[in-house]
Formats: sequence, structure tokens, C-alpha cells
Amino acid sequence: MSGISDKFHVAAYIAIMKSMYSDISVITDNPTVNSLLETGGMRGMMNTVWLIICAMVFGGVMETGGLLHRITESVIKLAHNTGSLVASTSGTCIFFNLTASDQYLSIVVPGRMFADTYRERGLKPQVLSRTLEGSGTVTSVLVPWNTCGATQASVLGVPTLVFLPYCFFNIISPFMDILFAYLNIKIARYLPGEKKPKT
Repeated sequence: MSGISDKFHVAAYIAIMKSMYSDISVITDNPTVNSLLETGGMRGMMNTVWLIICAMVFGGVMETGGLLHRITESVIKLAHNTGSLVASTSGTCIFFNLTASDQYLSIVVPGRMFADTYRERGLKPQVLSRTLEGSGTVTSVLVPWNTCGATQASVLGVPTLVFLPYCFFNIISPFMDILFAYLNIKIARYLPGEKKPKT
């Protein structure tokens, strides 16, 4: 019984190693399905993995050094009402997608920086959350050097700028967030006397 278990572990180890460094292909009767199931394994994704690691290191250095906070401080001063605050948040998310090259940084950093301002102006956390998702998450895939854009391009085999014009939701979403904020539609606010949670 022990011999069978050892053979299973060896076979599993070999399969895992092959998935990392060799090409993977599953053969079916359908040529289209075959093309979808042929990949380079983990080796084929290493360029994307390196990009993600570099983006995280770059973003970490920028945040720890206080550079990102310094940039957004001046942006917050321009936000005089709910519409301009949401527009500033959206613009900051898109800016980080373009410069920090990572979706997570474009959500987390502006979220932490704008959280106090939203609370002070009586806006509930879901307003900030919706803005971060509508601008940070959905636009990251439209940037070729962003980790999301690079991943989608490598998985689909289609350059980012080729599929970009067809991403209607991704393009329209930030504008809808800003429009709803200026028109005060679905903007959750704290009631007078309602306790505001600390961030």
C-alpha cells in the first residue's frame, strides 16, 4: 500500500512540475476547443507575474514614501461638493491604474486617502466603495501595462488596445458614477445624529 502511495505522490509531483515549465494541451475532436486548451503553463504567464511583482514593489515604495498621499492631497482640495469629490476619486483611481500599473493599488490607496473626507461630508462607505469599483476595478483592464490589461491580453491572445473599443461598460462606468453623484441619485448619506464609524 505504501508503494502505491509513493507512486501517486511522485506522479502528482511530476504533473505539477510539468504544468510549471512545459506546454499544456488537451486534445479534443474540436479544433477551436483545442486552441483554447493549449497553453504555456505557468511559464507562459511569467511575464505577467513579473509585471505584477514590479507594480506591487513600485506602489509600495510610492505609498511608504508618502508620494501618493502628497499627490492626492491637492486633488482633495479641489473637491467642493459630492459630484466633484466622486469625480476626484474616479480620476485618482484611473491615474493610479495608469501610473502604479496595478488594480489593487488603484483601489486601496485612493480608498484609504478619501475615506475620511467621505465620512466628514456625511457620505456612507458604500458611496466610496461604488466609486472605487466603478473607476478603479473596471478601468484597469483597459491599460496595456496594468497587471489586469496584461493578463487579459496574454490569456485572450488579443492586444489590450484592440479589445478596448468594445469594453462599453468599462468606459461608461466612471462617467455614470460621476453623473449620479452630481445629480444626487442613490447617494447614501448619514442621517443627522447617526453615528459615523471611524476608519
